[in-house]
Amino acid sequence: MEFKPRKIKFKAWDNESKLLMRLNSIECHKGELVKRGHILLQFTGLHDCEGEEIYEMDVLLLSLEKFVVFWDATLSGWQIAPLHHVNEAKPFLANSAGNLKRFGSYYQLLT
Repeated sequence: MEFKPRKIKFKAWDNESKLLMRLNSIECHKGELVKRGHILLQFTGLHDCEGEEIYEMDVLLLSLEKFVVFWDATLSGWQIAPLHHVNEAKPFLANSAGNLKRFGSYYQLLT
């Protein structure tokens, strides 16, 4: 088996302009990535049914039901949960990603 490093990519939610954007720079302070006034959203490494990249806090559709993707530090893994029932989270795996359609970012839905 050949090991390949995973791509680590980010988008960011701009708290001031209320826009989701790709980043051209991120600052690093004591090993922590930051972009002032932004919430960094990491690429999960997975793609939806149309090949679109899925990022942290993306809302995904399965039929008419909405789910949100997030990182669970306690479980050290990506989780997916019904949008209004995050206590029902389960591991977000590649085989389930291909059945879902990216709807948008959770933060876009709040505005």
